[in-house]
Amino acid sequence: MSENENGSSNGSGSDWRSWRLLIIGLAAVIIFIGLTLVILTVSDSTSVASAEEKRVNALTNSDDECVVCHKRTTPGIVQQYGVSSMASAEVSCQDCHEVAQDYPGSVEHEGAYVLSSPSTAMCENCHTAEVAQYNQSRHGLPAYVAFAGTEPLSDENLALYQSIDEVTAPDLQRNALYELEGPAITRFACEDCHNIGRPHVDDSVGQCQKCHLRHEFSLEQARKPETCNHCHIGPDHPQWEIYQESPHGIAYMTGGDSWNWEAEAGTLTVEDFPAPTCAICHFSGFGASGTTHDTGDRLSWFLFAPISQKRPGAEGNKVRMQNVCQECHNQNWIEAFYDDADAAVEAVNDWVIESDEIMAPVKEAGLLTSEAFDEPIDFTYFDLWHHWGRTTKFGAWMQGPDYTQWHGAYEVLRELAELKVMATDKLEAAGLMGE
Repeated sequence: MSENENGSSNGSGSDWRSWRLLIIGLAAVIIFIGLTLVILTVSDSTSVASAEEKRVNALTNSDDECVVCHKRTTPGIVQQYGVSSMASAEVSCQDCHEVAQDYPGSVEHEGAYVLSSPSTAMCENCHTAEVAQYNQSRHGLPAYVAFAGTEPLSDENLALYQSIDEVTAPDLQRNALYELEGPAITRFACEDCHNIGRPHVDDSVGQCQKCHLRHEFSLEQARKPETCNHCHIGPDHPQWEIYQESPHGIAYMTGGDSWNWEAEAGTLTVEDFPAPTCAICHFSGFGASGTTHDTGDRLSWFLFAPISQKRPGAEGNKVRMQNVCQECHNQNWIEAFYDDADAAVEAVNDWVIESDEIMAPVKEAGLLTSEAFDEPIDFTYFDLWHHWGRTTKFGAWMQGPDYTQWHGAYEVLRELAELKVMATDKLEAAGLMGE
């Protein structure tokens, strides 16, 4: 064989070895990918199976007549209740729904008398402390009175309403927008949220299911901020939007999938929740603070008011909230933050006071109509504190810079400028400028 032939022969052998190595490599990669997919599939199946094992349906073999019938008529409700902690604790449908024939609001159903939607009195049979705390909160009667007024209240509920610290706040007036908009709108607007505090015909107060959706009553669902988002959203109280842009919200959005949402109440630590949700700050037992259903129990200010004042129990409330903060932050940082947030509230108060001073001569001269919200100046005056003033305060306390500034303070200043022009125009038209 010639030299050239030898070279050619050697080159062909080298090429073949290269191809063989490439084929072996590709085969190894394919095998690796295949094994990985198998492992992931098995892992996912195990996770699903594990999740299903945790969600044992306590009603699977139930022969209870309510369960048997409603498996046919409302199977979704039976499925939800079957995997709930209440079903596993052997709380029956009858325990929550069945009442005596003469019970207020009862209706005859299949030979028994029931409440189609259980009242808070039913919940109180087991959750006595929670209902007592709730009855002293702004989620209770103050929420309902804000649109309905006190006229619909029974004597018992009026006495309860008047005993609540929340009603010492400045803006107790029934919101005139409720009547102005009318029932076709308010049924889906004001009432949808504020009925969280609506009395039942048995005089018990509130709708627990606004936060604890029936019939699963999931801890995870009640603890996640999306639940609060149903009402705490929009220009007058944008807590959901503020939370999303805050450091706490960012931690939730980026890592919340791994948090321990089903941890036993009263046992929560930073291992379960590395950053707070709405529930952690305002309700959950966390650090040295115990669980509460009073939404104002840890708050220092009446931030919802036009001119905010400290709450009657502000100092004790502050201690309970700071107990939560101390699980992650040092006391020096916490105290500095509180001082700064207090100063922000006072700054907004000053702006609202200025708006009152602008409007004072207009009111004194009788230049406003007796009807609410029937001219632009009414809306400007209202929006200044109800939308933008409140948003500025909420933004500061919840660490949402965009809502403190552009959706808050900036809008307050703009409304102040417009209010001055409107008030001046009215006074000039009446020939009262300079007097």
